[in-house]
Amino acid sequence: MTVRVPEGVDAGAVWHYGDPLREQKALEAGRAGVDLSHRPLFTVGGADRLRWLNDITSQDFASLAPGTPTVAYILDAQGHLTHVFGAVDDGATLWCHTEPGRRDALVAWLRRMIFAARVEVAELGADHALVLPPGSTTGPVIVPAAEVEAVLGDTRAGTWAMEAVRIASGTPRIFLDTDERTIPNELANPSGDLLGLAVHLRKGCYPGQETVARVFNLGRPPRRLALLHLDGSAERLPTLGADVLLEGRPVGRMGTSERHHELGPVGLALLKRTVPVDAALEVDGVAASQEALVDPESGLHWRPEPGLGRA
Repeated sequence: MTVRVPEGVDAGAVWHYGDPLREQKALEAGRAGVDLSHRPLFTVGGADRLRWLNDITSQDFASLAPGTPTVAYILDAQGHLTHVFGAVDDGATLWCHTEPGRRDALVAWLRRMIFAARVEVAELGADHALVLPPGSTTGPVIVPAAEVEAVLGDTRAGTWAMEAVRIASGTPRIFLDTDERTIPNELANPSGDLLGLAVHLRKGCYPGQETVARVFNLGRPPRRLALLHLDGSAERLPTLGADVLLEGRPVGRMGTSERHHELGPVGLALLKRTVPVDAALEVDGVAASQEALVDPESGLHWRPEPGLGRA
């Protein structure tokens, strides 16, 4: 049985194959592949592609080795997240994927930034697809559409399983777990790295770099990402974007949530930095406790290394 996502950004993707909790276990064990062909793809070619991307994104593309997957943010002048994409370079072309519904705006922005650089940005069509192979330790890959079935293998997991595992790991999904005010300093990744894997602090200037470096070096981010453990007796999950309440007062924004095979219902939320980590919360009528992913006191105990975050 194949059940597809009925609505939202992942509408049309495979939600589950009849047993989402078992699929989660198979995914965590490295036995299941995930079809991500609903995600839009594009390429960046040309001799200047890596140097050019190094200048305009948060990631260090200048030293990116072929075959190494990476993630990059594009920030505005105030450091707010405006675009995100995952990528891997094959030595001649950078193969990229981004969030559903976001490719056109991202590609248009990239093309406006080319100027005299030897760079070509091109959308990919249905002849290629994104998949997460079973047992992958480096993330999803772009393959020819004719190879999708072979790469996925016989054991499959849907997006329910993938999202539950992602949320439980504390990994935010940009544009769902973030809003127009989000700066990278408010996020985390599974290793606990303050800025996540998409921001490089020891490279030259790029749009938004001043805000990222200043907050990292001198201050504390206004909000922090938290993993919410939701009341398992509730029959529904909170609405995306709902207010997170502390004693009836809004103190944060709810992101994605899903039912995990071990942890039960979990979700990610951006909370005000000053919210006590042991505070009992409520979101959309569902009680929640929190697990801090970003240290509320980050910045107080840290001293900048020489040159860190500078051009």
